Amino acid sequence: MIITVIGIGQRLRGDDEAGLEAVALWQNKYPAAAGSASIRVELAESPGIGLLALMENAQAAILVDAVMSGAQPGTLVCLRHTDLAAYLEGTGSAHGWGVSETLALGAKISPQTLPQTILIIGIEAGQVNLGQAFSPQVSAALDKAADLIQETVQSLFDTYEK
Repeated sequence: MIITVIGIGQRLRGDDEAGLEAVALWQNKYPAAAGSASIRVELAESPGIGLLALMENAQAAILVDAVMSGAQPGTLVCLRHTDLAAYLEGTGSAHGWGVSETLALGAKISPQTLPQTILIIGIEAGQVNLGQAFSPQVSAALDKAADLIQETVQSLFDTYEK
């Protein structure tokens, strides 16, 4: 089984970098899991439809990205990709072609290449302005996000081993 863990974001855009940083922190905090032969790790700045290629040949994917839903900055949420469109309706994306649109397109044009399971760990952003640093709330949430990535990876291993 292959699980792809993908951190998504844009550096230099404040809290939008949260997905990239959370995955990098997870790699440092849980090196045995992150270095497993069953895990593929990707850090993707503004992947657009290239996100589909990053998930190819994986049975499961965990996408970690900043979201803007109106919740408190630093709030974590874990969603299935089928819930993403409703959750993010009207929120837009700092990446241009957003994760929700990319997954919907992949499901239409090449559903057989998508992983069986796609989970999204969202980190609520406070601000995504160019040249800004992390907000204190998002910075404080990164450690919990790394733990949630590890819990999600372990849960996927447990599910697929049954």
